Amino acid sequence: MKTVKLKGALLATTLLAASAATAQDAQLTIESWRNDDLAIWQEKIIPAFEAEHPGIKVRFTPSAPAEYNAVLNSKLDAGSAGDIITCRPFDASLALYEAGHLANLNDLEGMANFSDVAKSGWSTDDGSAAYCVPMASVIHGFIYNKEAFEEVGVEVPGTVEEFFAVLEAFKQDGNYIPMAMGTNDQWEAATMGYNNIGPNYWKGEEGRKALLAGEQKLTDEAWVAPFRQLAKWGAYLGDGYEAQTYPDSQNIFTLGRAAIYPAGSWEISGFNAQSDFEMGAFNPPVEAAGDTCYISDHTDIGIGMNAATANPEAAKTFLNWVASSEFSNIFANELPGFFPLSNAAVELQDPLAQEFISWRDKCESTIRSTYQILSRGTPNLENETWNASVAVIKGDETPEDAGQRLQAGLATWYAPQQ
Repeated sequence: MKTVKLKGALLATTLLAASAATAQDAQLTIESWRNDDLAIWQEKIIPAFEAEHPGIKVRFTPSAPAEYNAVLNSKLDAGSAGDIITCRPFDASLALYEAGHLANLNDLEGMANFSDVAKSGWSTDDGSAAYCVPMASVIHGFIYNKEAFEEVGVEVPGTVEEFFAVLEAFKQDGNYIPMAMGTNDQWEAATMGYNNIGPNYWKGEEGRKALLAGEQKLTDEAWVAPFRQLAKWGAYLGDGYEAQTYPDSQNIFTLGRAAIYPAGSWEISGFNAQSDFEMGAFNPPVEAAGDTCYISDHTDIGIGMNAATANPEAAKTFLNWVASSEFSNIFANELPGFFPLSNAAVELQDPLAQEFISWRDKCESTIRSTYQILSRGTPNLENETWNASVAVIKGDETPEDAGQRLQAGLATWYAPQQ
């Protein structure tokens, strides 16, 4: 009898232990290319999640950014990838979804916290399926040296005319390069140039979607006009801008040698650390006072679920938490310049980051015009926009010729533009 009772007690103990183990043994592994924020995940984000969900343990295991796609694909093919997949926007993640590697998240409760624009980087072309929770965007605009502005006696510009008046004032003063941007690396001319100022001309999502639908062309005024503005930039970029690299431009600005920096908000942390002067930011100036302003609020990073995970419920719990206000506030304040895409309330402590995100309240948000669908073919519209922007700034190509060349290239492979 004692033996039977002992066996029963042992069985009960075993079942209780198994139940406890089940509660504690949901181990999630996150794949990511963001190895620069490893400490933030380990010290801030994961402890906050695990405090609320003690039954789920999380490991953050990033790869080198340049190697991430290849490493991730190899792991997915081998069945060894983590439960949670950090998602680059648009085609790279779409390919993973279409290959069956990323789960459909339409039924995830937290997805209700995101707009269609926020989800556009991680949705199918027709928008019917979303496969990554949007984590953050980067916003484009201009960062400026407040001390330089005060010294020269200029105000933050609101219109294009005022913008060029400010640039001219700095050029005449001679103590500062009016604007720090080079054309050596090409991408800045398009990313911080054309796609920074362009949305004010093509009216953000209205023009971008019309281009996708073939209802507008790159030869239309709305798409040529940003090149016309860029054609005037060269006079204000300083001597030797043609050979100036991206790090050169960063250094010129943070050393206090330039007044304005055409920027992405990802610069905030680095600029805060490297500059010893007070900075401000302004959104891309509009053509005329009172015009609706548009900003490139570009989808940058998302996070999804490995369709083959052994822990789907724990993974969904984590993804729903990523869609929460708690995660958004931690992420935004630990990584100023990477802005949550959810509609959750966020309080930013960094004044420069707060300035950037405040533009969402007064301007319409859009994403970079070349990133969704339009750069899948050859010639690649994104890369072609790089060299067209450079050519226009340097005066090697007219704005009209640039638009014509981009349109002709797009029409060779994109059916709605044929």
